[in-house]
Amino acid sequence: MRFPLDLRFKIISLASRISVRDADDRLLFHVKQKLLKLKEAVTVFEDEEQTRPRYQIAADRVLDISARYHISDMDGRELGALQRRGMRSIWRAHYEIYQNGEQLFEIREENPWIKLADGFFGELPIIGLLSGYVFHPVYVVTRVSSGEMVMRLVKQPALLETSYRLEANPERLGKHTELTVMSVLMALLLERQRG
Repeated sequence: MRFPLDLRFKIISLASRISVRDADDRLLFHVKQKLLKLKEAVTVFEDEEQTRPRYQIAADRVLDISARYHISDMDGRELGALQRRGMRSIWRAHYEIYQNGEQLFEIREENPWIKLADGFFGELPIIGLLSGYVFHPVYVVTRVSSGEMVMRLVKQPALLETSYRLEANPERLGKHTELTVMSVLMALLLERQRG
């Protein structure tokens, strides 16, 4: 997995779908969120045809602001979990990444005003088409033990799609790269649902 990663949302789709490509423009993941589920469930595939599932992300409870999302591979081996910080996440997105019960990283929104403006202008007729060029929400992933930033997710200018760039230093992440990327993908899906 070579960074930066490009995440592109399909515009015309009932359920959220994300294609993730690496710096060599190679497809790494195709994420499909299941539609109309009370208990959140996401499958991450290796191909766009959705024939080779690689990861499963599932909520531990039904429609809850503090739900924990367990991330596992298709053999059932748990990589870790992502948890939204309940009321803290109402204004500014705040998620925690766990492995074996220990919090390793947290995901925070840099400036909640930008996401608010992006969501508001994105819903306006005609003007909303241009909001993708003006407002660019940013999310940062930091290591809890040191406060060091290890990843940065930035919305990219786009007209007819939603695109994000995920920048990271894999040496800083070490063996936690897959867990962190899957956590960022799930957090991004949850934030898009919130608006």
